[in-house]
Amino acid sequence: MGQYRRHVFVCTHGEYCPFDGSVEVHRLLKEAVSARGLKSEIRVNKSGCFNQCGHGPMVVIYPEDVWYGQVTPDKVNRIVEEHLAGGRVVADLVYSAPPGAHKNPARMEIQKARAAAPPPSPKTGEPR
Repeated sequence: MGQYRRHVFVCTHGEYCPFDGSVEVHRLLKEAVSARGLKSEIRVNKSGCFNQCGHGPMVVIYPEDVWYGQVTPDKVNRIVEEHLAGGRVVADLVYSAPPGAHKNPARMEIQKARAAAPPPSPKTGEPR
């Protein structure tokens, strides 16, 4: 086993996740892991795009290779309590797709409107 029992990646880049609250999801995951005394066992990192645009915020947990989609602040506590602390995958939150890129075509039109908006602040996730 490596340095950590589990490694959590949160997409905080790309065309959608930052606008969908991924910076806040990352912050809450880090805080919850730390508050439960799991910081030495579980590493939470920001990540680049997972190429699943429109299905996020995306969270991936290794070594289990479990993907969670549309993770909101409300869902963070369940992921921490049930999966990270309890060792049980949160089945109803799992994002399931075949390997490869799976951008949500219904969301692609939103990109045109977002292109005109200022990018979010990397620290707060709020528009600049």
